[in-house]
Amino acid sequence: MSHPLNPAIEMAMNAADRSGEFKDLPGAGKPLEFLSAPKDAVIDRLLKENQAKPLAVHLKKKVAELRETLKAETDEEGRKALIKEIADHQLKLDLELEALRKYG
Repeated sequence: MSHPLNPAIEMAMNAADRSGEFKDLPGAGKPLEFLSAPKDAVIDRLLKENQAKPLAVHLKKKVAELRETLKAETDEEGRKALIKEIADHQLKLDLELEALRKYG
């Protein structure tokens, strides 16, 4: 769905282009590096086509599922095992999120 101001914005940009306001801008004619590097384009397309999700999404879902399972668990040994598994997955999730914040 397009925004109602798109035609007005497009008209303003065309007028600016015709009057030469976009000439000699820094980086003119060069790709925008912050969008996506060409080397990542194939990977990005494959991930999108296969509906792949980041590891953090899978880990968050797994932690939520384990917490729901823990609510129904009555056996003490079973609860301990689930708590340990939740802690392990939570640690992995925290590390993954930290890595994304730092390097992503």
